This record gives sequence, structure tokens and C-alpha cells, in this order.
Amino acid sequence: MSANKKSSLGRGLSAILSNPETDITSKDASGNFVVGAVADIPVALIETNPFQPRDVFEEESLETLKNSILEQGVIQPITVRKIGYDKYQLISGERRLRASVMAQLEQIPAYIRVADDQQMLEIALIENIHREDLNAIELALSYQRLMNECGLEIQDVMKKISQSRSNITNYIRLLDLPPEIQVAVRDKKISMGHARTILSLNTSEQQYAALQKIITEHLSVRETEDLVKILQQPVAIVKAKEKKKPTLPEKYETMREKIHNSLKMNVDMKRRRSGKGTITLHFTNDEQLERIVEALK
Repeated sequence: MSANKKSSLGRGLSAILSNPETDITSKDASGNFVVGAVADIPVALIETNPFQPRDVFEEESLETLKNSILEQGVIQPITVRKIGYDKYQLISGERRLRASVMAQLEQIPAYIRVADDQQMLEIALIENIHREDLNAIELALSYQRLMNECGLEIQDVMKKISQSRSNITNYIRLLDLPPEIQVAVRDKKISMGHARTILSLNTSEQQYAALQKIITEHLSVRETEDLVKILQQPVAIVKAKEKKKPTLPEKYETMREKIHNSLKMNVDMKRRRSGKGTITLHFTNDEQLERIVEALK
């Protein structure tokens, strides 16, 4: 986790979790506060957080964490709340709890806190936002839930997670996209930059058309911006341009497609009646350039 993320966490989630007034484990037998006290709780007595906004956990990442726990133990305690006799509910640390179950641990170190349902949701959402591997749609949903379900204004969210208004707004706007495009962002088939560009299109039909072209032709964000400009033009102008665009005979179009499929990048081919012509390969990064050079060896 970066230094920026650590500092922003201190303003939100950490500020809630480090409050001794809500910490059952922070009092000794005499009722005095003991900062940082940890209790070992049976894993079987802990139920997961029903307010956890994330339901997808990468198996490979959990396996790595499990192996670390087997070797070094649980370094960072989880946080739970007591909800009955010998019964606890997870507030934060679900990856650690899941990995501990996989490692077949009987007990896990934990801080025990007092938290109502609204605090539970807010804590879970803020912790979720600070995950490094969170995708753009998960972030957008977390921001939206903080405002809709926790009753926070956008300026409150800005303070809790140390993000600008424009950054939060840009994420939430992604939720205006059709479901199929949101799934493409979630599954990292397209980037947030692609999605924000698609948002400027007026109809879902245009947005779907742009999505398919981005995926099938591996368009960069810059190329997507050019595509959006074309799609935003009146239909009559687009058709007129299509009529002016020379078409390749089927034989040469097949060649162009073969090069495109082989190199996985955009290819333009022009051929005159004399037999002369040009082939233009569009690369968007050094990896694609190296692929072209390798193919020409």
C-alpha cells in the first residue's frame, strides 16, 4: 500500500477503528484503557460481515496469504464486534479471515469493538475503497453506497477517503453506463479511460458499438476518443464518408484481416490499380512495436 493510501486511511477507517471508546479489548481488569490490546478468538465463532461490499476474492491472492499465515502467523489482527455470547461479527479483515480458515487455524488475533449497523457498513465500505486491487466499478459502487446508505454528503466522503470531488464524481458516473459495459470495466476488458470516453455517447446503442470495437480491435483510449467523435457525427455525414472510403477487393481484405489477427493490432491497407500500395500498422505501446519487429525478422 502506498504512503498516500496509508495517510488517507488514517483519516477515515483508522480513525474509527483506533477509538478506545469503542474498543472492548482496550480495557484492563481495572477498567483502564490499554491501547492496542488484542484477543485471540476462535475462528468458528466469527461470522462474516453482511455489509461487505465485495464478494469476489482472488483465489491465487488468498492462497499466497494462507501460505504467509502458515509461515508467520496473522501479523495484522482482524477487527470484530461482539453480537452475543461467544459470537462475533467481522468488521474488517475478511481476506485475513478467509486465508486463516484455509490455513485451518483455530484462533485468530482480533480487536473487539462496539459498532452499530451503520458504522459497520461505513467501516466496511471505507476499508474496501482502500484496497489496491479494487476495480473501477467496485470503487464507484462503494462511493455511491457511502452517500446513499450511510447518508454522507460528497464533502464527507472526500474527507474520509482523501479524494477530490471530481475523482469521486468520475467514478460514480461509470454507474450510468449500461450493465454490459460496467461488466467489461469490472473484468478489465476495457480501462476506466475507455469507459469515461464511452460516457460521452448519447445512446446505449452507440455505447455498445464502441465497446465491441474497442475489444475486437484493441483500441487505445486515444483511438477510442477518435471513434467517439465519428459516432457523434450525424448519420448522413458518416455514411457520406463511408461512401468515399475506397474498399479493398476481397482477396486483399482477407490479407489485411490475416495481418490484423496475427499481430493483434489495427492494420490499414491501400492498393492502387497499378499494384502499388501501402500497409500501415498502428501500435499503441512498445510491446506492440516489438511484436512488429519480431514478425519482420
